Amino acid sequence: MTIIRVPGSSANLGPGFDVLGMAVDRYLDFRLVDDDVDASDSNWRLYDADETHLAVRTFREAGGQGRVCIASAIPPARGLGFSGAARAAGLFAAAIQQGSSIEESRDEVFASASELEGHSDNVAASIYGGVTVAAGGVVERFPLGQDLAVVLWIPANGSGTDASRRSLPEHYRRDDVVFNLGRVALFAAALASGSLDRLELATQDRLHQEQRLSDLPESAMALRCAQDAGAYCAWLSGSGPTVAAFCDPTNARDIAARLPDEAEVAIAEIDDRGARCL
Repeated sequence: MTIIRVPGSSANLGPGFDVLGMAVDRYLDFRLVDDDVDASDSNWRLYDADETHLAVRTFREAGGQGRVCIASAIPPARGLGFSGAARAAGLFAAAIQQGSSIEESRDEVFASASELEGHSDNVAASIYGGVTVAAGGVVERFPLGQDLAVVLWIPANGSGTDASRRSLPEHYRRDDVVFNLGRVALFAAALASGSLDRLELATQDRLHQEQRLSDLPESAMALRCAQDAGAYCAWLSGSGPTVAAFCDPTNARDIAARLPDEAEVAIAEIDDRGARCL
């Protein structure tokens, strides 16, 4: 039995609309099997050859054959990169069936998954791991100057990425674009240098986040609570409704405890490996 494991992701990270991403330690496992699957682990939801599942559809369209099972701890429609992880998993599984390894197919899968998604931020993080920037068809990972914990606030109700995108403006003012360019550059420098006190400023945004938060008042409250509780920064994860925050690992539990309790609150880690075979 071959298992392809792909991490979920948090995208945009504030100002990096469709550019920045971060892999998190919630996983989708895609299993190529010829025997029964052990479903005793209640933390995973199992799908046995469900042809409607996005990962399975992607696998079939890429030429994949045979029985598959999927176990996913990435909730769909929550802003944690479910569709990007599912598409990447299906593409990797098909590539492995056709004789390639994860490493040999990583760049090709990134290109194909980006085209299917319509943007590269989530799939870059899920495929390569770490904190990533995707631009011009290539991916680079940010060096991290200090250890960081991630606190996730994950509501039960989802939000649609397509609908969220349609609510955004077609054109932007030049000063707003310059504002975001400066924040993305500051974000990269602050992560690399360990100047974590700069991250709150570096994750400000004028292109998408405020527009989306206006439709997600509970998420806006959670973001403010994370900042007030001492997080280095907080942002709307993807198109939401999940909110993510960077914090000192020693403060993560205290910050998590001070977030609104109408949602799942979890302490996560940055997944540094990306997609891999188990």
